[in-house]
Amino acid sequence: MIVRNCAGGVVFYANQVFILQNEKGEWILPKGKIRDDELAADTASYRVEIEAGLNVEILSTAGETCYEFFSVSRQQPVCNQIVWYIMNALSKEFQINKEEGFLDGGFFPIDEAIDKITYSQDRSLVSLSYRKYKEMMKEKIAI
Repeated sequence: MIVRNCAGGVVFYANQVFILQNEKGEWILPKGKIRDDELAADTASYRVEIEAGLNVEILSTAGETCYEFFSVSRQQPVCNQIVWYIMNALSKEFQINKEEGFLDGGFFPIDEAIDKITYSQDRSLVSLSYRKYKEMMKEKIAI
């Protein structure tokens, strides 16, 4: 089995979260493979910028997820281990990267996004990250 280390972002803007629809019609969070000597945080920010055209600031780690799938091109199972970061979008402007195979995407209210997101572990990640994000924003405002 191939194990790939990846990183991604749970990107918030006010009370909304950014999700993408991939070429399979699945609603997912932006992420990508960590290459060579890259730091996970750098990969996460870069993938968010490439896939969604968003400029973000990382606020915190969000956790890790892992999933397995069968790669048709490699003819073997692959395990993606993903480190996630809670991010704040610096603006609500985005640009879906159709060349990367994305069909749709945008900022959605949390409940609507959770209903759309295809995978249960991503839904849980968004829910937990939003609670943490709200706490961090309260602290930021209080300072």
